[in-house]
Amino acid sequence: MNLIIQGMEVENSDLRELAKLAGANHIERITGEAFRLRNASRREHISEYCAEAELDFAFVEPTVQLKDFGLVAMDMDSTLLAIESIDEIADMQGVKAQVAEITQRTMRGEIVFAESLRQRTALLQGVDQEALQYVYDNRVRLSPGAEKMLQRMKSAGLKTMVISGGFTFFTDRIKSRLDFDYAAANTLDVQNGKLTGKVLGEIIGEHGKAEVLNKVREELGLKREQIIAIGDGANDLKMMDAAGVSVAYHAKPVVQAKATYAINHVGLDGIINLFE
Repeated sequence: MNLIIQGMEVENSDLRELAKLAGANHIERITGEAFRLRNASRREHISEYCAEAELDFAFVEPTVQLKDFGLVAMDMDSTLLAIESIDEIADMQGVKAQVAEITQRTMRGEIVFAESLRQRTALLQGVDQEALQYVYDNRVRLSPGAEKMLQRMKSAGLKTMVISGGFTFFTDRIKSRLDFDYAAANTLDVQNGKLTGKVLGEIIGEHGKAEVLNKVREELGLKREQIIAIGDGANDLKMMDAAGVSVAYHAKPVVQAKATYAINHVGLDGIINLFE
């Protein structure tokens, strides 16, 4: 088993101590922020040590490579993007605090997603449609390492997909900008240039995300084991469960507890280091 250690600052002393704890017999450098400890064993205190040292760790079978996968599916808000787009739209309406509170409760799994989205979208009633473009142009920021991760995955032959409980206004633009193969999200109702506070059609939430992923997986003729899913909130759990490998990215505790791997300290490009 390989033990992958990643962090913004990885000290040699930490690597030596972790190698000792895991019984690893060789340390290899992957990047300046990532290291591979070979022939490691799952042992006590590794998790606690890494948490104290602000390091990410993952036990990965040495035979698993990025080219073994066929599709990566990821959440948009607070995963691919370093923002919650609906919170930023709400800022245009002066209700960011109210919407952000509902968002956080939803991500922790305290509110059913569909009801949460209805509540938050209702607070956006009357927002000028042009505010969406303003948010995209001025507030949208990619999470660190996003472009590097996507480029590497594409070069390894993976199809890419963004699945969001947010809105198509943003996923459509992100799909075009980053050359995603697939995108799915909810559609805001707009009349006379203003948001009505409603969503058109069936809401894509926790169940919808998994359904969309499974549909694309079947279309591509892939097995569950060939899917990587990345998310941060409770509404991503079913999508992540539909994948062979799930990654909790700077995620809520409920998501980290159920994911295959968790990344809390490095960027999205840390995911590719697991399989290099």
